[in-house]
Amino acid sequence: MSPGDGRPQFEQLLEVAVRLYEATAAEAVMVLVEERLDWGHLRGLTASAPLLVAADNEADLEGAAEQGLRLVSLDVAGLPVHERLAQALLEAVASELVAPEAQVVALYSGFEADTIDSVSLVRLAEHLGQLTVRDLRNLETKVPLETLKLVVDLALEIGREGREGKPVGTLFVVGDHRKVIQASHSAGFDPVRGYSRSERRLTDPRVREGIKEIAQLDGAFVIGADGTVEAAARYIDASAENVSVAKGLGARHWAAAAVTRRTKSVAVAVSETSGTVRIFHDGEVVLRIEPFRRAMKWKDFEYEPPSGE
Repeated sequence: MSPGDGRPQFEQLLEVAVRLYEATAAEAVMVLVEERLDWGHLRGLTASAPLLVAADNEADLEGAAEQGLRLVSLDVAGLPVHERLAQALLEAVASELVAPEAQVVALYSGFEADTIDSVSLVRLAEHLGQLTVRDLRNLETKVPLETLKLVVDLALEIGREGREGKPVGTLFVVGDHRKVIQASHSAGFDPVRGYSRSERRLTDPRVREGIKEIAQLDGAFVIGADGTVEAAARYIDASAENVSVAKGLGARHWAAAAVTRRTKSVAVAVSETSGTVRIFHDGEVVLRIEPFRRAMKWKDFEYEPPSGE
């Protein structure tokens, strides 16, 4: 195949993607589409590879399932392409279409809108296991970045490891702790009560290990902006009126949405069924992180645009 063989660019890239799939340990080929395609023709071009198609508009996916394609519905229109691609891969992992540590060959519009012009081999364990510092800076909250990182790291460890071989779900509510406590009540036993503030700071590794031990208890951890555990085992009383949570998420996630809508806090919820960590702000999920087996790596976002030479 050569660039000048007369076939459309997309077909050429698709052939490259299939060859890359066959030459590596990739688990699937994913196409990030922005319009409805000829799914039968697409399936014929990728017969040897499992094919995922992702789009923001469900109408663009109409008819794809009938051709045996796996669908990934998104709701991230308008975001930069790298964020849309990352979300598409997260959705595929969450829907168990690919494994969390799989390799996926991705086709997408990397340079020119509405034109699929890029193909990449993505190693999920390396790329989706990294959360950019910018992702947390984008949250319009007074909670310091270092405190958020501490709580997210702890939540991910709980989601990934569980406790004694069993999955564990829990909820952290960070910041605006006085109002959060007013919007909640004690489950009857608070395991952090009676300890000094220095003995309740998440910067202490012993405190983090202690939190893991008691994470199985019902209720939420309330964390101050400075990283101090203010209370544990709190039931959230905040009203869920005008709050919407995705189908399949339980009471813990409803509580996270409700309390962040009523206060200026950030909630970090760990799903007991999957270990997935969801970050709530102002009543909505703003970030979702899958529990990869390797520890998550924090990194600053770096992007260098291609030169015009």
